[in-house]
Amino acid sequence: MTTPDLGPFGVFGHYSMWRQLSPQQLKDIEALGYGAIWAGGSPPAELDWVDPILAATESMQLATGIVNIWTAAAGPVSESFHRIETAYPGRFLLGIGVGHPEAHQEYKKPYDALGEYLDKLDEYGVPTDRRVVAALGPQVLKLSARRSAGAHPYLTTPEHTAQAREIVGPHAFIAPEHKAVLTTDADKARAVGRKALEVYLNLANYLNNWKRLGFTDEDVAKPGSDRLVDAVVAYGTVDAIAARLREHLAAGANHVPIQVLTGTDKLVPALTELAGPLGLQ
Repeated sequence: MTTPDLGPFGVFGHYSMWRQLSPQQLKDIEALGYGAIWAGGSPPAELDWVDPILAATESMQLATGIVNIWTAAAGPVSESFHRIETAYPGRFLLGIGVGHPEAHQEYKKPYDALGEYLDKLDEYGVPTDRRVVAALGPQVLKLSARRSAGAHPYLTTPEHTAQAREIVGPHAFIAPEHKAVLTTDADKARAVGRKALEVYLNLANYLNNWKRLGFTDEDVAKPGSDRLVDAVVAYGTVDAIAARLREHLAAGANHVPIQVLTGTDKLVPALTELAGPLGLQ
């Protein structure tokens, strides 16, 4: 199986954000050297917003982070995949996941449901090496390596990346998302980070994963300790942020989707500041 090649760094954002960016903004992000954009937010199965993004760029890939198996049926998702793959060969990576139990009443036996969804993707001809699975814990990490190109962990640390690499083996793809705030003001960065973390401090799968990484009940209690925020949100000088992001690569990641916590209008300038220290230019 071929491992996806998205370059060392990509950009993560809600799929609605990517729909708002102009073709020129997308071209600018590609020109900076970011290899992929990752679209979060559980988009609907009809991924018709993907085509204009790929049409505006030449080689940059787009990955979903993630299509939610409870809200987007495998059949229509597969149809979307094949349409996009036909129009833009090798430029679309289908990320899927189970989301979290608090958000979906249908959420039952997520591991089994994920396996059944992957079975349907097999049936509909979605190639194993063009899909990834949102994975935090050991069992789903193992499943991601067996049934897809690999894992797309969210809100994790380089320590988690190292553990994930041990679990999935040397050949699986790992793309951990990491947040960044371009400021040297720690109080400001932590305030922005806490706002971004607020919803996740209610969600058992993230809380459990942080505790597996050694964070305490006090760390993960609202609004989140400085230690937790500092672990999952990079800030400081652009060189310090780049060094933090590269820790994931050193720990075994293939690719790091960066979620810059800033307004859409400031995204390209922020990515421009980071590109040099990240070694993209």
